Amino acid sequence: MRARIPSFLPRLSESRSSRPRRINPPRVLIECFIAFIALGTCLLKLPFATTEPISWLEAGFTATSAITVTGLVVVDTGSAYTLFGQLVILTLIQFGGLGLMTFAVLTAVALGFRMSVGQQLVAREALNQVSLRATRRLGVAIALFAFAMEAVGFVLLAVFFVPDKGWEEGLYHAFFYAISAFNNSGFALSPDSLSAYTSHAGISLTVSLLFIIGGLGYVAVCEIAEKRSFSRLSVYSKIILTATLVLNLLATLGFLLLEYSNPDTLGTLEGVFDKLLASWFHGTTPRTAGFSSLDVGVFTAGTSVMLLLLMFIGGAPNSTCSGIKLSTFVILIGATRAFLRGNYHATIFNRSITQEAVLKALTITTIAMATIFIGIFILTLTVKTEFLDLAFEVVSAFGTVGLSRGATEHLGVVGQITIMMIMLIGRVGPLTLGYVLARRRRSHVRCATTEFPVG
Repeated sequence: MRARIPSFLPRLSESRSSRPRRINPPRVLIECFIAFIALGTCLLKLPFATTEPISWLEAGFTATSAITVTGLVVVDTGSAYTLFGQLVILTLIQFGGLGLMTFAVLTAVALGFRMSVGQQLVAREALNQVSLRATRRLGVAIALFAFAMEAVGFVLLAVFFVPDKGWEEGLYHAFFYAISAFNNSGFALSPDSLSAYTSHAGISLTVSLLFIIGGLGYVAVCEIAEKRSFSRLSVYSKIILTATLVLNLLATLGFLLLEYSNPDTLGTLEGVFDKLLASWFHGTTPRTAGFSSLDVGVFTAGTSVMLLLLMFIGGAPNSTCSGIKLSTFVILIGATRAFLRGNYHATIFNRSITQEAVLKALTITTIAMATIFIGIFILTLTVKTEFLDLAFEVVSAFGTVGLSRGATEHLGVVGQITIMMIMLIGRVGPLTLGYVLARRRRSHVRCATTEFPVG
């Protein structure tokens, strides 16, 4: 007789004398993140976790940033935390990047536990699946895929870090950055991120490859590897692959043009290859990776606005990225294009988009924009710095990117708490937040239609 799963996922219990308890998967996901934030905060507050005392708020901010794979920091990771503290941060990054439910499903399978219907509902919500049967299998596959990619990244980065830093420090840097990059966290061991390796093609390309693959997601990457032909891919994978390629190329070109004559960024680099390498790195990192090889605070206003859009879009569903997600962005573009052409049904790659998908995309975008504007409003009241810096900070937190124009150090208590909440909302997703706040009640009454001016 197989053992039942322990309590790291909620049980759906039923007794003879009581009705079954209704389970709310989105609420459970948020509660799990909050629990890990609390645990991480306590661990980072331990005396042997830091090289100097830090406040509870600073520990909580770091834990939140790590579990939401954001990368915004109020204390330097490399100097303020000991090896134990850095390993706690890496563990939180790993849990947060793949999703708490992925590890829960993996543990259940490894120990031979049987998941109840309620537990599968929570896991299904976290993994964005429509089938309970596929949830368990997908959770295991995602974890194995992630560990394999991190292992490959570790080997490649070790080749470049070891000659520069020696065996012990070089291997640790490779280990840290492999996990941080694949999970799109943006955490670095130096206060200027990867600025020391702006012209290092090996490290820049390896790190960018890791966070791009992490941003594509398991489903798209495995389908690409299996079918090896664009025409044989599913519509979903075609959308993710095409959108990623187009956005990365346009962002790279845009960054090169906007920053080419900036004496504080690309202007400091001599060779054309170095300028292209830095442009590629900063054109691909804003969609939630958060690493930087140049000073973000001296980017031109035009570049910062471009990065705002990229951070808002984010990466693919079922990936280590956040934002509104690539699929949401593409659906909105497709629906807009259909309306302007006078069509009632949007199509992508000769497939119609369902009305439910369009409404879901609109809901996600609306909640995301509301979260961002409320966050900006609160920061403008409590933080005295440039408006662009504050807007950049909020969008970076929502997209769990980690890039900053220097506003993080000026946030204060209210500002830090606000950013912590925005990071959490960005990671669990706007739709999850909406499900928690709203009472879902399907109406079977169909009202008479009416028309009124729009736009």
